[in-house]
Amino acid sequence: WQLVESGGGSVQPGGSLRLSCTASGLILDYYAIGWFRQAPGKEREGVSCITSSGVYTNYADSVKGRFTISRDDAKNTTWLQMNSLNTDDTAVYYCAAALGFSNYAPTDPALFDYWGQGTQVTVSS
Repeated sequence: WQLVESGGGSVQPGGSLRLSCTASGLILDYYAIGWFRQAPGKEREGVSCITSSGVYTNYADSVKGRFTISRDDAKNTTWLQMNSLNTDDTAVYYCAAALGFSNYAPTDPALFDYWGQGTQVTVSS
């Protein structure tokens, strides 16, 4: 199995990026997908999560109204659209898969079974 993130990079404040998380060896239909991030010297924090059903989502307060999570199980892919980026969004972003969770979008990293290697997002002027 493998979760592969892509789409990271460097962007100026106010810019946008779209992160992708593509799975191989896993049928994503059965998994809630979460996005987490970790900045240097900080704890890993949850950014957003979407249930396996795709019906429910949640967002960290710091990204509400700016980030949007979505999924296409036919493509085995989940996306995180990030708009109005600021320097506080600089971090390594990880996607993770949690089995089940069709009606509840988990936020606890301990509930996630599989993790990607991460993609760097840098926001600077």
